This record gives sequence, C-alpha cells and structure tokens, in this order.
Amino acid sequence: MSIPPQSTPHPLSIVVLAAGKGTRMQSQTPKVLQPLGGRPLLAHVLETAAALQPQRLITVTGHGAEQVDAFVRGPAAELTGAAQIGIAAQVPQHGTGHAVQQAVPQLPDEHMVLVLLGDVPLVTADSLRTVLALCDNRQLALLTVQMDDPSGYGRIVRDGDGQVRAIVEHKDASAAQRAIGEVNSGIMAFPSRLLKPWLQRLGNDNAQGEYYLTDLIAMACADGVAVQAHCLPAMQGWQVAGVNSPAQLAALERRYQWQQAEQLMAAGVRLADPSRFELRAATGSVHAGRLECGQDVEIDIGCIFGGQVVLGQGCRIGAYNHIANAHIGAGSIVAPYSHIDGEQSGVRVGADARIGPFARLRPGATLGDEVHIGNFVEVKNSTLAQGAKANHLAYLGDASVGARVNYGAGAITANYDGANKHRTVIGADVHIGSNSVLVAPVTIGAGGTVGAGSTITRDTPANSLTVARARAVSVSGWQRPGKKKS
Repeated sequence: MSIPPQSTPHPLSIVVLAAGKGTRMQSQTPKVLQPLGGRPLLAHVLETAAALQPQRLITVTGHGAEQVDAFVRGPAAELTGAAQIGIAAQVPQHGTGHAVQQAVPQLPDEHMVLVLLGDVPLVTADSLRTVLALCDNRQLALLTVQMDDPSGYGRIVRDGDGQVRAIVEHKDASAAQRAIGEVNSGIMAFPSRLLKPWLQRLGNDNAQGEYYLTDLIAMACADGVAVQAHCLPAMQGWQVAGVNSPAQLAALERRYQWQQAEQLMAAGVRLADPSRFELRAATGSVHAGRLECGQDVEIDIGCIFGGQVVLGQGCRIGAYNHIANAHIGAGSIVAPYSHIDGEQSGVRVGADARIGPFARLRPGATLGDEVHIGNFVEVKNSTLAQGAKANHLAYLGDASVGARVNYGAGAITANYDGANKHRTVIGADVHIGSNSVLVAPVTIGAGGTVGAGSTITRDTPANSLTVARARAVSVSGWQRPGKKKS
C-alpha cells in the first residue's frame, strides 16, 4: 500500500540495516530481497522510510551486497523520492552497532538519525513518526513492543517517570525483570551529534565479540540524556516482526495479506474467505499491488491479484482466478481458473462480459461489452467488439474482431510467419466455423461465414460463404495395413 509522505520538523537521515546473511532462509537470495506481497522485504522498508521524507537514506549492505546494492541503486530508486541515496558496506558483519558505524561518514551532525531493519517490513510510518517525535533531535528514542511471552528477548527497564533506564537480556534478568513484557524492536532514533561519539566509545566485550547498538542506551543514561520509548501493544507486534526463516516469512505474508483483505472488506468487497486471498506486486515491480473495487464486488476463494487491477461495480470473480494489470468492467463475471495478465500493456474487459472458466487473456487483450471468452480460449493483443463470442478451445492473436462475431471451437489466427507478426481483421457479424485457420495478414468481410475446417489465406468478401478445404474422398473396400507376422 502507498503511504502518504509527511516530513519531520528536523532534517532526517535514515539508516537501513540490510547486511545480514539470513542463514536459516537457506537461499541464494539475500534475506532482505526475499519476497513479501510479491516484492522484496527491503522495498517495503524503503517505501515506508521515504514516506518520512528524509534528506538522506543510507542502506548498510554486506551479505549479497552486489545484489542488494544493485536493487537499491536500480529498481528501489522509484520508491525513495527526493532523498539522497547512500550505501555503506559492512564487511565483515560485527553486529548492529558496527553496521551503523559504517554509515557515520554520511550522517550530518545536525540531523536526526532513524535506524530501521531491512527484514522488518511492516512497521508503519505513523509508528516511526511517533518515535521521531519522542527523539525530537534531543534524546534517544526506541520503538518497543509488549509481548505475551517475552522469553529470550531483552527487557525494557523503565524508571518511575517512564524513562528507559536499560535493556536487560533475558539470561541476565532477575525474576522481577523477567516479568516485564516490554521488549526492544531494534528500531531507534538518535540526534546525530550524540550518536557519533557514542559509537566511537562502543565496545565488543561480550560473548559474541560484536558491537551492539543497544549498548548506547546505557551510554545515554550515563551522559544524562533521556531515553524514551513508544511501546506497541501485543496485538500490533506484527509491525516489528522480522524474518529469519521461511516459516517466519510465510507467517508475515499471511499477516500482510490479511491487512489487504481487511481494507477491501471495510470498503464493502465481499471476500468468500479472506484467509485465501492474495494481492501482490506485479512481476518485477517494487510497487505494491493495488486492487480497486466498485460496489457489490464478490471474490471467491483462492484468487490472486497482481499489479494494478480495477473491478467494476457488481463484478463476480470465481474461485482460483489469477488477475494482474487488468480493468474488468461492471457486471462482468470471471469464472474459475482463468488467467488474466496484462503485464505492461494491460487487459481491458468491458461491462457484462463473461470470461472463463479456464480462459487466458494476455497483454493487449481489449474486450468490449457483453463479450464471451470461454474455456481454453486464449486472447493476445486483440480487440473484440461488443457481443463477440469465442466460447471454446480457440486462439485469437493480433486480431481485430467486430461486433457479434461467433468464433468457432478450435479456430486460430496464424499470426506469426516465423519472423514477423501479422494482423487478422474480422468484420462484424462474421461466423468462423470450427477448426478454421486464419493465416494473417487477412481480412474476413463483414457478415461473412467461414466454413468449418477451412484454411483462409486470402481476404474474403462480405456477406459470403468461404470454404477452403479439400473435397472429401471415400474409397470403398479399403483396408488398413495389418501388422507383419514374425
């Protein structure tokens, strides 16, 4: 979903930590490039970051840096607005504090600095704005979350005034501290002028020998700098959920899809089962998928929508359809198991059309009102005028089809000569008999009929019957060859 931009009162730099290996993903693809809703985790984070209108947006990369850097400098540039884009290399990786140290040369002293995690994709811009308001370029601010079971997580210890005094790791916590349900998310905001000296003092005297960003909380307290925290309730824990395994990625995918479903149902869309609904980015796109629906739209189970899709008023989408980059007119029905994907060119279907089941509409398919496309019919880069019908087992490629045409079962346009594509024009009120081949370029005159089984290689006159097939010959007494005896 797109997030309305809103700037902060102080100049802002955002550092996105995206250097982790993600060993448990067991994938050649860097963790932050794993897909959620059809686009990389990092795309979600960068889009949310851009909504805060930072002056600088720095991604810290390490594992798979070649791929991640190419994504940040290439496709992700569509998401980052006017921010100055930077990349900082963390090689090798020695913890979160070490990662932020790599970005320090790119951080102006007068900026606030917000640290985000490249594998935490669903945090909202509103939550981040609250953290930045707490920071106010004066103090350290955290995003925390209340957990029903905080076992294994560092606890947030506050004083009587509600200020954070420390983060205590589970293994080091007392019984009273272990009863605390508030834990750190890893998302933090700092004044840059304070962050830099703290990072210089950061040590790695711990079992892992790593530099932890959370150690800066103790430094802030020791220096008399207030530490504030915005705590999310347990029911919003999905905002700070990270991805370390395929199972966690799948769980977050369901959460993300449920959000899309909730928004649609709130707008009046009837979803037969919101747990079996998918809205994804278009293939290769960094932008979230968008589904716009008129009133009284019904969507059955197992449907997948991708890219930009519009469903007009009263559309009914049957079970297990895949629809991407398409505009479906009011009152139209898409029967189950159909595949509609407009890719870059788009697909348009008029009002009161009937598509499927098992139909395929490819890029450039433009169907008028009341058009029927039936089972196992494929349409590509073709227009069909009002009331045209292709109901069974047919192919229409690079064709212009007039109104009320009846296109018979098994008929095809032979639009490719091995080197170039050619167009077929079929006039209004034409009847194309079953199993016919129209060899492009060719024009079938309006009102004409092509006899079943014909191969048409020349233009045909209007209001005429055209038959182009060999005469049937019957040989009486003919015997099929038998098998030779060994």
